[in-house]
Amino acid sequence: MANFETVTIETDLLILGGGMASCGAAVEAAHWAKKNGLKVTLVDKAAIDRSGAVAMGLSAINQYVGLKEGDNTVEDYVNYVKQDLMGVARDDLVANIARHVDSSVHLFEKWGLPIWKAEGGGYVHEGRWQLMINGESYKVIVAEAAKNHLGVDNIYERVFIVGPVMNGDECVGAYGFSVRENKFYVFKARAIMCALGGAVHVFKPRSTGEGLGRAWYPPWNSGSSAYFTLKAGAEMTCQEVRFIPVRFKDAYGPVGAWFLLFKSRATNAFGGEYMVERRPELENWLPYGKVKPIPANLRNYLGMLDVMDGKGPIYMRTDEAIQKIADEFKDDPKAYKKKMKELESEAWEDFLDMTISQAILWAASDVHPEEKSSEIAAAEPYFIGSHSGASGAWVSGPEDLAPADYFWGYENMCTTKGLFAAGDATGASSHKFSSGSHAEGRIAGKAAIRYLVNENPPMPTIDDAKIEALKAATLKPLDVYAEHKDFTSQVDVNPNYILPKMYMFRLQKMMDEYAGGVGAQFTTSKFMCERGLELLGILKEDAVHLGAADLHELMRCWENVHRTYQAEAHVRTILFREETRWPGYYFRADFPKLDNDNWLCFVNCVMDPETEEWEMLKRPLLPMS
Repeated sequence: MANFETVTIETDLLILGGGMASCGAAVEAAHWAKKNGLKVTLVDKAAIDRSGAVAMGLSAINQYVGLKEGDNTVEDYVNYVKQDLMGVARDDLVANIARHVDSSVHLFEKWGLPIWKAEGGGYVHEGRWQLMINGESYKVIVAEAAKNHLGVDNIYERVFIVGPVMNGDECVGAYGFSVRENKFYVFKARAIMCALGGAVHVFKPRSTGEGLGRAWYPPWNSGSSAYFTLKAGAEMTCQEVRFIPVRFKDAYGPVGAWFLLFKSRATNAFGGEYMVERRPELENWLPYGKVKPIPANLRNYLGMLDVMDGKGPIYMRTDEAIQKIADEFKDDPKAYKKKMKELESEAWEDFLDMTISQAILWAASDVHPEEKSSEIAAAEPYFIGSHSGASGAWVSGPEDLAPADYFWGYENMCTTKGLFAAGDATGASSHKFSSGSHAEGRIAGKAAIRYLVNENPPMPTIDDAKIEALKAATLKPLDVYAEHKDFTSQVDVNPNYILPKMYMFRLQKMMDEYAGGVGAQFTTSKFMCERGLELLGILKEDAVHLGAADLHELMRCWENVHRTYQAEAHVRTILFREETRWPGYYFRADFPKLDNDNWLCFVNCVMDPETEEWEMLKRPLLPMS
């Protein structure tokens, strides 16, 4: 610890994370901060050019309401989101994002993002709310704008944020370490915005062996948003709502373009279309089984029933879809050949824009999508507030839309004063995806500057002894490893420490088996959750014995601690909600039905940062004002 320099940074607004929400916050907050003589600082554990869920690229923008075009309304989008979440969503938060998201998309285009255009003008839609893009450089373009607005001197990259600095019940900063240099960082701030991403690898993934680490959502998202807000004493919501995407098997390639653009069918191995043959099952999940589009979890569930009945694998009929489109040109051989080539190119580009590993797997498996169908499968669970999940912090809505119980002064402020959240860090406002996360970041960033101007909180002072204690705890895994590494001839087998990969395997195994992962057919129960909590308690005790050989492993240690708290919040909330509301995401075997009389509500939780005792809460579903 002695050879680690302590670096202290003071700022007015501290933005944590480098993904789409943080970039949106940076652009908006920097604009208003400049007008008020305030300083904005952004910290990210990666490099913001390729940080966050859009790091590799994207083939579509999934939220564009199109208000100017007049095709849709904000209310349409609110209804779509609420129905897809089986009735549980914050109308005020969703509406606030929906009314601002188009402006973010127009900014992307202004900054240089190529959006597909139709021959007659206007955007090419993949579906009602989705726009097709050439998005391999999507994040680079958005990050460049953030850097231009903030200035590179106000951006700290390759710095991993471990947790919040607390002064009583106030969050007064954040601490962490460089993953490149021997430096311990303390950031003092008068307001903080958390956008540290969702969580992957809490559950055992389908990909093992040489595929270890492959996931649908970015594998470096480790639950840091949940950990930070929990340890700051913020109220959390929808921690039971994990997302399970159905994607091309093993490399997790996207299916949206195939369903929406190519109009492909998904069938079981016998050729049966489960969305047709299993339709009567939807009657058991009314009223949501009758809405259009059918909620994502119910679509998942119908396919899972086929697999459990031995009718798998499930296939995306890519060959059939491409052939059907090309057949429109069959009377003109030259046009037919050209169209087939164009469709084949679009099929591959869908992966090359955002999931290159799927293109590699297709090539390695000799898959020609115009000739052969390809397997799809349900992935392991993920925790995200931006996509079709809803887990995150419970935040204030906007004054003009939020009912009184949902408003406490500033948009997107957590229940911890001065702490704001956006993107995957906020709950109950899903289906914002990349564009909506950027818009929500702008909303939160502007609100945070308004908070600073109106409330004028003082620059915090942090006791030197507290800083030294945080530094010692942060760097402890390095000391543990250095002290004991020579005790055994094999460094990954040692009775005095546990390495982060082994710790992660333990976490994934217990979550898979007891909290309804792939291996348990996404099914759990009261007794399984209770046993899972026992094992999580033992794992948390062992976390103090994590060992790290270098800075990279030190980061991995703390990522897994973050995952553990996300896991505990999840199991506790599933246990508290005594119903099955999201079959296809998880199934409570002991409460296998919807219970709208008792559970059409939000389930929230708060963890005491000092004692780590949990309080579980019900919050009512209230309409917009």
